Amino acid sequence: MKRTTALLAGEGILPLEISRRLAKKGFSPVIYSFSENNAELRKFASDLVLMKGPRLGELVDDAVGRGMDSIILAGVVPKELMFRPDLMDETLRTLIANLPVRDDHALLGAIVEIFESRGIQVLPYRKMIPELIASLGRIAGRDPSASEKDDILYGSRIASTVVPLSFGQTVVVRGRSVVAVEAMEGTDAAIERAGRISGGGVVVKMMRPDQDERFDLPTVGVGTLRVMHDAGLTCLAVEAGRTIVLGDELFRESAGSWDIAVTGISPIPSS
Repeated sequence: MKRTTALLAGEGILPLEISRRLAKKGFSPVIYSFSENNAELRKFASDLVLMKGPRLGELVDDAVGRGMDSIILAGVVPKELMFRPDLMDETLRTLIANLPVRDDHALLGAIVEIFESRGIQVLPYRKMIPELIASLGRIAGRDPSASEKDDILYGSRIASTVVPLSFGQTVVVRGRSVVAVEAMEGTDAAIERAGRISGGGVVVKMMRPDQDERFDLPTVGVGTLRVMHDAGLTCLAVEAGRTIVLGDELFRESAGSWDIAVTGISPIPSS
């Protein structure tokens, strides 16, 4: 790990987990954050820079000016910001305007290119958090029931087909019927919508096969389980080896308390 590393922190606790691990290795990154609730992050930062919206050019200029030669991208950035050009700087507005396709894969790839064109390497973070990567088989809670296993198999086939198109990272299935497919609204909103429609079901979460693993690994946590519980959904299946599971013991306790099966699955190639 380079000592001139920055961290671009989106929402959620993943940036905090990464910052804590960097600190244990003796590194205190410059942290760029979109959130004003940064008390915990600040403990691990050599400096914390509060970003006033998605101002990519300003961020890159600042990082170059500080001598940063690498950056880690972690956490959730609301996708609806794409429709708020008034919050963007000219660099980001121009980048989005020139993209032939404006899905997550294309947008994040273009952002990485901008960093690296200025000499700032975008580093993967999965090796920093190996214990948080989903394993194959039971992760927390009980084992899936027979009907849930049927829905996992069906949902994984659907997800494997649609996720290469840069949507459908989360699919909700009940009785081998697709109830909801995640688009720009995010996982929690898709789960809530499924709950209103079906009052139950299985959540299957997978990753685009050619997704750049330096950023945007699918992530679940206690909040995911809480939304599922409130929506009446009883099983969560995530792609083993390519999904981050946050929350550690609290995640396991919550799955048990809410009787939710959480399991790691292998992807099924689309036909």
